Amino acid sequence: MDSILPAAMRLGERLRIRKCTVAVAESSVGGLVSAALLSQPGASAYFLGGAVVYTAAARQGLLGIGPAEMTGMRSASEPYALLMARTVRDRLGADWGLAETGAAGPAGNRYGDPAGHACLAIAGPVERVITVRTGSADRPANMRAFAAALLALAEEAIA
Repeated sequence: MDSILPAAMRLGERLRIRKCTVAVAESSVGGLVSAALLSQPGASAYFLGGAVVYTAAARQGLLGIGPAEMTGMRSASEPYALLMARTVRDRLGADWGLAETGAAGPAGNRYGDPAGHACLAIAGPVERVITVRTGSADRPANMRAFAAALLALAEEAIA
């Protein structure tokens, strides 16, 4: 967690200065991004909420994304990450939505993606979507790497 706190501090400060709010939907990072953002003093000025969307049941229950919205789309993909970012932003009324979906490891996912694969998205006045591949099966290291990459992507987009 210590490795992502500086990025969360910079992003939180950027959000606070711009008077912007953020909402987060996370999958394989399990809440690390939300925890890092909330660890900053004054986080209530910019953090509206987050959801760990690790299963289809969580996706339906927390984000309201059902089978109809998933038609032609698979989890752990860039289109799905962007859908999550847009949905969490809209549901919470935030200026920015951040989302992550992937395979932390030690094995890949059922869609054929290897461990160390994640799709990250930012939705707001600008949108960004990227795929990260660490090449590692180290679950905790991948979780930290995905979280750090999402915070960096958000910092870049909000700049």
